[in-house]
Amino acid sequence: MASMMQPQIILLKEGTDTSQGKAQLISNINACTALADVVRTTLGPRGMDKLIHDDKGNTTISNDGATIMKLLDVVHPAAKILVDIAKSQDSEVGDGTTTVVLFAGEFLKEAKPFMEDGVHPQNLIRSYRIACQLAIEKIKELAVSIEGKSMEEKKSLLQKCAATTLSSKLISGEKEFFASMVVEAVIAIGNDDRLNMIGIKKVPGGNMRDSFLVSGVAFKKTFSYAGFEQQPKKFLNAKILLLNIELELKSEKENAEIRLSDPLQYQSIVDAEWNIIYDKLDKCVQSGAKIVLSRLAIGDLATQYFADRDIFCAGRVTEEDLQRVAAATGGTVQTSVNNVIDEVLGTCELFEERQVGNERFNIFSGCPSGQTATIVLRGGADQFIEEAERSLHDAIMIVRRALKNSTVVAGGGAIDMEISRYLRQHARTIAGKSQLFINSYAKAFEVIPRQLCDNAGFDATDVLNKLRQKHALPSGEGALFGVDINTGGIIDTFANFVWEPAVVKINAINAATEAACLILSVDETVKNPKSESAQGDAAAGAMGRGRGMGGFRGRGRGMRRR
Repeated sequence: MASMMQPQIILLKEGTDTSQGKAQLISNINACTALADVVRTTLGPRGMDKLIHDDKGNTTISNDGATIMKLLDVVHPAAKILVDIAKSQDSEVGDGTTTVVLFAGEFLKEAKPFMEDGVHPQNLIRSYRIACQLAIEKIKELAVSIEGKSMEEKKSLLQKCAATTLSSKLISGEKEFFASMVVEAVIAIGNDDRLNMIGIKKVPGGNMRDSFLVSGVAFKKTFSYAGFEQQPKKFLNAKILLLNIELELKSEKENAEIRLSDPLQYQSIVDAEWNIIYDKLDKCVQSGAKIVLSRLAIGDLATQYFADRDIFCAGRVTEEDLQRVAAATGGTVQTSVNNVIDEVLGTCELFEERQVGNERFNIFSGCPSGQTATIVLRGGADQFIEEAERSLHDAIMIVRRALKNSTVVAGGGAIDMEISRYLRQHARTIAGKSQLFINSYAKAFEVIPRQLCDNAGFDATDVLNKLRQKHALPSGEGALFGVDINTGGIIDTFANFVWEPAVVKINAINAATEAACLILSVDETVKNPKSESAQGDAAAGAMGRGRGMGGFRGRGRGMRRR
């Protein structure tokens, strides 16, 4: 009988936690739904904000889905997927980060009853992928192009897109003011893809209306030495020299040893050091430049020297600002002052130093290439300005996307209701179980208008019934109707300029469906234990580091014990 007993097979390390089957899939779905519930209330123009306090004591107030997701320290492995899709939506499109998390959470919520009833996940995944393709085709069909319009018309259309994005942010009260500013900034940088060509500078104080756009470069006055105040602070059509070298008196020693027979010779060595710095400064002056900027320090001697010759200088300019000045003025950053020719100098129509709040700003405007812009933000509290900066980043991304992929769709839940209606209609033509699955996918789209109503304090059921009735009209005239946030009724959102680029919705649906399918396809979760010996080693290593690692390292290399 003993020979019939099978030996026990130990496959995984002791303490490994494995969970499989239906229960762990349901648990993953619950985790994702819980995470979606966190950002649910931030959706739309009446969305609430979250105040997040981190371990370093920093406080962030935001209703941007991606920012909240980044700051939440999510540890659940399945819920981390939602954090990733929010980040990818933010980097790819810039807006719709809350939408993408809500969609993914809702798709999983709709899948949960089927999973509990024993449906195989692969059947559901197949239907979801088909429905996703249908939804994206429908969006492309409904999208309206803004190509071929004049520049003025394009500007007003882009402002509508930016205003829609900003209406859900903290600065929604001034959305028209900021929307036109964002559009001007994006058009100023032209076809340049680099987002850092638009600088956003924050100056606490004043109110939001005091913010302004510089079609050029503005940066805060850098650290300066005596003599700086004697320099002229305004130039017209000046030449600009950009450097990446120190203009300071340095003792030029390379570990050299010099033996002198005559003490008078020592003076000649000291003079040589002075001559080197004066030679550099002379060459800067001879170049004809009236403004000298350097990434490294410009010392007190150089500052006074330039002041005497009516030249403005600023040292320790940040890399980013220097690159933007180079792009705007057509200059090139030099690493040597030898042979500075006119081609490497930049120019601008007007340079001035202006007081903004309690900061002084150096402002370059009327630049020849003009491929850069700076938004100077004002506001009461630091957190408020930080959130305004995040909101403007979203708006800038949206306007860039709308310029490139120039198609827009109706916002305010209109496009979501129309896709929902279309998919339900399509599901009726399919035989078999997938009819139910596509129907549940279609129902998930209603989460957007429902949440918009909930966040604004309206009766969601009532509004959704009105929307369903409007979208079901055979003539198709109700396709552009969405939620009216102001009255709690329904409204033609397209006619009322609640627009968003089609690419935002397409990206959100694609990412959310992929994430939902990924979570549904997981059938086992294995958590490896940290081995006790590894923990012991780590602790010993930490102790060793505390003691300077002396004895530990020696013995490890086969040295004898003393």
